[in-house]
Amino acid sequence: MSFIWSSLLYLLLFVPLLILLYLRIQRQRREVAARYGSLGLAPDSSRSITSGKRTLPAIFFLVGITILILSLARPQATISLPKIEGTVILTFDVSGSMAADDLKPTRMEAAKAAARNFVENQPTTVLIGVVAFSDGGITVQAPTEKREEILATIDRLVPRRGTSLGNGMLVALNTIVVDAGDPPFLSTTNFSNLSQPEPGSVPEGWYPSAAIVLLTDGENNQDPDPILAADLAADFGVRIYTVGIGSAEGATITVEGFTVHSQLNEPLLQYISATTGGVYYNAGNEDQLLRIYDDLVPKLSIKKEEMEVTFLFAAIGMLLFLVGGAISLLWFGRVP
Repeated sequence: MSFIWSSLLYLLLFVPLLILLYLRIQRQRREVAARYGSLGLAPDSSRSITSGKRTLPAIFFLVGITILILSLARPQATISLPKIEGTVILTFDVSGSMAADDLKPTRMEAAKAAARNFVENQPTTVLIGVVAFSDGGITVQAPTEKREEILATIDRLVPRRGTSLGNGMLVALNTIVVDAGDPPFLSTTNFSNLSQPEPGSVPEGWYPSAAIVLLTDGENNQDPDPILAADLAADFGVRIYTVGIGSAEGATITVEGFTVHSQLNEPLLQYISATTGGVYYNAGNEDQLLRIYDDLVPKLSIKKEEMEVTFLFAAIGMLLFLVGGAISLLWFGRVP
């Protein structure tokens, strides 16, 4: 138990003063009763029965005052609450090969359309972030529940240069770790030179409520090794759902003056999803793509949260006042 305005707890020092005041008043009443008793005016036995009950309403009032003072300090309690939640990182391949038109109008636009549908079909309890990668990776949208911000970020994505699947997955993992409140396990200055995480730099713990949706054609031509990144995701308990953007036949494109043939690398994407406990989908197969909404079910987790319970203390204090007043009215016909 903690208090937001703990300085107001000093008001509890007045409670012993109230107790002393009550005891003094009771002593004066007994002295008056004894004085009148010596004159033959002592109360009868039926009245003396109520004198033993006189303190009960006062006890209710004093305890009620104490609890109301505690409520003024705004108490907080750590409560474990069940919560349906999840974090999904949409990880976009924005390499030059995503400009290919074997999926109409282009692979990039097909990936963005699939991502928009995904965002619009997720419950509001799921936080969604966006990572973009080509030869390097960057978090372009931190996990948030604001769908309009996510969609605006997706719309701004455009194809760029080389492809590093490993960088994309590692940046997505790093985003999940940081969003969970843990220290990042990667340097944010230069992901492209990273071959694999340093031993001992990986934070302990699992992130079973988090998942990565990897939208890519699966072509990889730069370090780090995507298989190592997939193994790390499996160690973290993060599932990677891969969405293949492109066709097995591929397409010929021109990137920075070079003509290259680019095609979908399904075996690599299937390996990544199988290793991490995710599922592979082909963006060209609408029935497959719709399955992702059923497969990515938010997890029910128990989280400890600081919750203000001022209302509870105030309610109990007022209830004690009402009980004390009711007893006093019933027995004495007045409120003490």
